Amino acid sequence: MDEALVRSLTPGVLTILVRRGADFAAAEDAVQDALIEAFRVWPAAPPRDPKGWLVTVAWRKFLDQARADSARRRREDIVEDEPPPGPAPGLDDTLQLYFLCAHPSLTPSSAVALTLRAVGGLTTRQIARAYLVPEATMAQRISRAKRTVSGVRFDRPGDVATVLRVLYLVFNEGYSGAVDLSAEAIRLTRQLAAAIDHPEVAGLLALMLLHHARRASRTGPDGSLVPLAEQDRGRWDTRMIAEGVEILQAALSRDQLGEFQAQAAVAALHADAPTAGETDWVQIVEWYDELARLTDSPVVRLNRAVALGEADGPRAGLAALAALDDSLPRYAAVAAYLHERDGDPETAARLYTEAARKAPTLAERDYLTRQAARLNAGRRR
Repeated sequence: MDEALVRSLTPGVLTILVRRGADFAAAEDAVQDALIEAFRVWPAAPPRDPKGWLVTVAWRKFLDQARADSARRRREDIVEDEPPPGPAPGLDDTLQLYFLCAHPSLTPSSAVALTLRAVGGLTTRQIARAYLVPEATMAQRISRAKRTVSGVRFDRPGDVATVLRVLYLVFNEGYSGAVDLSAEAIRLTRQLAAAIDHPEVAGLLALMLLHHARRASRTGPDGSLVPLAEQDRGRWDTRMIAEGVEILQAALSRDQLGEFQAQAAVAALHADAPTAGETDWVQIVEWYDELARLTDSPVVRLNRAVALGEADGPRAGLAALAALDDSLPRYAAVAAYLHERDGDPETAARLYTEAARKAPTLAERDYLTRQAARLNAGRRR
């Protein structure tokens, strides 16, 4: 594919989107998404009209994001910037919709995808990224789910486990900064916890609170990403941490361990450490072992490799990493970090650069690029 040709078309495509009514920043994002799609699709199926193809795809990306932003704003209108502590009153219409979309006629994965798209306001791309599948695959899954429930009576709400999965993914999108939905997810999970006595509901609420307590410290004044080890712990919300820990302890005491309780336990151990150097990595590895047993998730095993590298040294982390698929999201970033800790800056710099190219957000890409530049500069001295 002629990369120069693609880049030369960008200004014209951007101008067309702005003339159609897109604001400049949103148009830039949409064009960048279209370029990424072009680099993926064109080598195998080059279009007859490259500029027309880019305009069509970019405009569709813009409309998808506009719809997602509109859904987000409607939900943000009914929540405050920070979720208040304590129980909430009964279920509202939004949570009822979550249960209705988790219909028994759908598989759990299809129900989650449909709910995220129809109620949560997430784009197909965001949902596909959460499930580690291609966007086209997720689009087909959502279309099949819509066909399945078309014409059925929504008088049998879905199960709690599916609704929890939806709330968890909605919160993660908000927490990542892609869509500001984390406060809404906490609000709905509070309502669910008030209505249903279930240890995993409590575990999910605790997990959300413990992560949300660190929100203010996750980015610098310029919007740059601040990793956990470098965050100003004085900016963490201790009231929210205390509430999350209390909810988690009550859930764990029931001896019905589930995925969200185990994740919350990891978050609580991070929150409990006065400094990054005092983190109890041995316990965190043990909790990741529990999570791997519960979920058999490759992402959990990736996180476990990081924890193992902290607990037993970078060689142990790299050995655990070698057993995983290197196509996993953030695999290269983890490998770069462990190689740097193992005293191999050349390999680490190369992997940081590779990870930056694959980063899902601009803030993460910039952070990884800076890490690579720092190591390369150090080698030239």
